[in-house]
Parts: sequence; C-alpha cells; structure tokens
Amino acid sequence: MVIVAGHLVVDPEVRDAYLTGCVDVVRQARRADGCLDFSIAADLLDAGRINVFERWESQAAVDAFRGSGPGGEQSAAIRSASVAEHDVSATRSLT
Repeated sequence: MVIVAGHLVVDPEVRDAYLTGCVDVVRQARRADGCLDFSIAADLLDAGRINVFERWESQAAVDAFRGSGPGGEQSAAIRSASVAEHDVSATRSLT
C-alpha cells in the first residue's frame, strides 16, 4: 500500500477556488483502479493550507493515475508544498 500525505499552501483568498477546481480530480481518483481513498481538504486552522491524503493499493496504481500533476492555474496558486509518498508494509485498524 502507498500513502500520499502532506499539505499545500496557497493564498487564503484563493483556497476555496483552488479546492473547487479539484473536485473533478478527486472524483476521477476515487474511480481509478487501485485507489482506496483520496482527499484534498481545507485545513481547519490555517486559511491558506490544503491537506492532501491519498491511499493506494500499489505504487503502480499511483503511477497510473498521476499524469502530469496540477494544471497551470493550480500550479501557479501553490506557494509551497510538502507532500510525500509512504510505502506501507502493514496496517492496523483502529475501529
């Protein structure tokens, strides 16, 4: 399993528009083969932060979905980013 997690920073006044522009990407990801979970969401405390969380069955599934990344307008809106892929060898359910 692969987890992609981290955050993006955008100007607070464009965060809502950025997230609206991600709706189709989230929809496509959740339908993609090997996607277990995919979320891009506003941070509750920081008005310019967008939290990213993805869970995939394999690296091959991540690679097949990725493509070229955010479009030009979205890329221009990102001021900084800290997102990483994590290979997971075991999981434990907390529920």
